[in-house]
Amino acid sequence: MLPASPFASLRHRNFRLFFWGQTASMVGAWMRTLAQGWLVLELTDSAFLVGLVTALSSLPVLLFSLPAGVYVDRSDKHRVVMVCQVLMAFVPAILAWRTFTGAITAGEVAVLATLLGIVQAVEIPARQSFIVELVGKEDLTNAIALNSSAYNATRIVGPAMAGVLIARVSLAACFAINALTMALVIIAFLRMRLPPFVRRPAEASAREQLRQGLRFARHHRGVWALILNTAVFGIFGFPFVVLLPVFARDLLRVGSEGLGVMSAAVGVGAVLSAFGVAAFSPVIRRGMLVRWGGPFFGIAVAAFALVHWYPATLLFLALSGFFMVANNAATNTLLQSLVPDELRGRVMSLWTFVFVGFAPIGSLYFGWMGEYVGAAWAVAIGGLLSGVFGVWMWWRYAPEVSQIR
Repeated sequence: MLPASPFASLRHRNFRLFFWGQTASMVGAWMRTLAQGWLVLELTDSAFLVGLVTALSSLPVLLFSLPAGVYVDRSDKHRVVMVCQVLMAFVPAILAWRTFTGAITAGEVAVLATLLGIVQAVEIPARQSFIVELVGKEDLTNAIALNSSAYNATRIVGPAMAGVLIARVSLAACFAINALTMALVIIAFLRMRLPPFVRRPAEASAREQLRQGLRFARHHRGVWALILNTAVFGIFGFPFVVLLPVFARDLLRVGSEGLGVMSAAVGVGAVLSAFGVAAFSPVIRRGMLVRWGGPFFGIAVAAFALVHWYPATLLFLALSGFFMVANNAATNTLLQSLVPDELRGRVMSLWTFVFVGFAPIGSLYFGWMGEYVGAAWAVAIGGLLSGVFGVWMWWRYAPEVSQIR
């Protein structure tokens, strides 16, 4: 069977608006992320504090995403996501102003990162569960994979632009562009045409609804395997990127422009993987992507950490991005397919809880380990732990995971 078009879901007008608005916004978000890490490193000269500030941007997700899932299932997701985007736009705008005036402090960056995380605790599960309303179940897999490809394509463009701007213009320019790109996604949401929202009557209390979602996830072995896999990788695998500024400045000595290239290398591998998942979604066994993607991701991360030759690090970063997205895109689409409509917001909030909410634990791990054993060994150990867990997943959950289409 020939692969399908990776752009099939763009035939839906609302999803086109969503896709292009999000793409613009994500370019700016990647610029802000890289500039924020570089700014904290310049202000504090501490790998631990770089990890701490990154952790603070995800910690609220750990605290609030589960109850947010109940709210999302009861609410107009279109309105929820749009309001969250408006609130989130204030963070880069303030960062740009304070950095431009030279008055910014590491404490202010930490506070703003925390505020952003509070809004994202609601925005992420709402946005993830909103996609099915834009394309229907027929094109859901393609839409999620295509959205993932945009997320990772912007990982190439955004950090590369940020690296150049930091070196030749200013850090403030990165934050200002992020604020402007967020205005584009707000405009896209305003132009969507959706049927009137009909609120479902609540059949149980908010606490009981939350328990229903957790019970479903815990007792569905395929869903639980995917959640558990994401949780472990969320701590020991994915947050390794928080130490890229330390690798760029201290180990590889390639500066901010080199840091942009390193981040872009992750994006190159990631976008190739995401387009592959989108194009081959009708024929590929997504459970096998989870089974193989996890261990090979861990191996690639460990190799990146231990090989201090710049061209080789770019190769291993690209492989890390490739296998990370193969795992993540397959996990996301499988969850969306396995979960009933009425529980989607709650189960996706659980996925957000472990995927984003566990990132503070991972960021703190990498920051603390980077301070005491060095950035290279911190990342290598995290990668090896991820790989070992991936192999354990083959043995423990192979029937539930690898056979799912």
